[in-house]
Amino acid sequence: MTLPRPTLFDTDPAELAVDVILIGLHSRNGAAGGAPPDLLVAAGCESVVAAFDGRLTDTLRLLGATGAAGEVTKLAALGAITAPLVVAVGLGPEPAGAAPPPEVLRRGAGAAVRALTGQAKAALALPVPDDEALPAAVRALVEGALLGAYRFDGYKTTPPRWPAVRSVAVHVPDAKDRAARAELTRAVTATGAVRRARDWVNTAPNELRPPQFAEQVAAAAGEAGLAVEVLDEKALRRGGYGGILAVGQGSAAPPRLVRIGYTPAGRPKARIALVGKGITFDTGGVSIKPAHGMWEMKSDMAGAAAVAATMLAVAARKPAVAVTGWLPLAENMPSGTAYRPGDVLTMYGGKKVEVLNTDAEGRLILADAIARACEEGLDYLLETSTLTGGQVVALGRRVAGVMGTGELCERVRKAGEAVGEPAWPMPLPEDVRQGMESAVADISQVNSAMERVGTMAQGGVFLSEFVAPEVAWAHIDVAGPAYHPGEPYGYLTKGGTGVPVRTLLELVETLPD
Repeated sequence: MTLPRPTLFDTDPAELAVDVILIGLHSRNGAAGGAPPDLLVAAGCESVVAAFDGRLTDTLRLLGATGAAGEVTKLAALGAITAPLVVAVGLGPEPAGAAPPPEVLRRGAGAAVRALTGQAKAALALPVPDDEALPAAVRALVEGALLGAYRFDGYKTTPPRWPAVRSVAVHVPDAKDRAARAELTRAVTATGAVRRARDWVNTAPNELRPPQFAEQVAAAAGEAGLAVEVLDEKALRRGGYGGILAVGQGSAAPPRLVRIGYTPAGRPKARIALVGKGITFDTGGVSIKPAHGMWEMKSDMAGAAAVAATMLAVAARKPAVAVTGWLPLAENMPSGTAYRPGDVLTMYGGKKVEVLNTDAEGRLILADAIARACEEGLDYLLETSTLTGGQVVALGRRVAGVMGTGELCERVRKAGEAVGEPAWPMPLPEDVRQGMESAVADISQVNSAMERVGTMAQGGVFLSEFVAPEVAWAHIDVAGPAYHPGEPYGYLTKGGTGVPVRTLLELVETLPD
């Protein structure tokens, strides 16, 4: 699906020749029990309110609007303004400050644009402060609108009933303001990367097996001017990548390791590696998963999709840091050639690992990639993966778990908070490591007694064994946040979310500071 064309405008929203004007609506305290809600139209659309001669809030209230976050109410303009349709999106309670927080704007813009049917040209007259908070607000509105417009219908044999939104204009105090225009460009790059990651995650697994995924990533990276190297199964065997080979050996589609490189024009301020788990489909292998919900395991390559998409955004943004992306790709299948519980693997670098559960395969391919990435001399290593069900149990489907170097984990948390991809630092307890001692190898891949305690931490502890001591690192477990199986909300549709592309991009651009 083509990305809608975003622009900025500073003219009167009531006179703009578009198909729909999007406005914000707050709920206000004070309505007595059973009484109609007290509504407040958000800033940014004063001329639209005036055009309705004071009847806008009353009419919206009659249509059932409450101002609740994400609620969408549509109203025919009937000639009151140039646009034939007004869409009011709930922004929640009246803000204490001058404007709602960026994430409220991002979700509101996403919900409103997502609800449009047949309106090709949309304009957002939502709150944008005329102060230092302006850039963040502009970025949030553009990101929300473009991500809310996302649809994946690559396998539909009939065209959509309604045409997609083709253009989105955002109302700002000054459309020529450099900071606002810079944030528009930045948002377009970020959302383009997120949408690319979503497309890869939503692709049917029979069409995105490791060789095909590697080919697509290599082609996209090459077009973006990035250096690309793809190791096939023969090169992996020569290089001693025992984890990637073991996981992939049960599939007729052999594994791959993709390296993507970006080098800045001058001396790099820092060297950063991004590593993403790329299990293109996860049956669990011999330790097979239950049938119910297994189809969602096409998303087990969301980490690799996020890293690849982030690298494309890096190529466009051209930060003053050197960045490498590492994508270990495999398909975890049961067969006569599959790896087994009880196997001992020789990982890249020589460490011996005892396998107890073939459904804990992601950490095996990541360990090889992490060890290899550290050989290049890094300042930071950021790894992301749909690694453990324990992340979903502990933090739910919307908050990622972060483990690793304490200071860097806090930077990840702050970056996620800034872009609307929340993450929470978690510990790597020593007793969890003790529980992974193996009687026959250097470490067990999971708890040696198969105890399901601290399962999210088990994944992080295992990966820590393969990180060079001098490298600051963070493991971002997005088992829940990377895939949304429920009803759409905000700027998220059902399926792949693109998390944590925006977090990774934010870190690449801010870590040197």
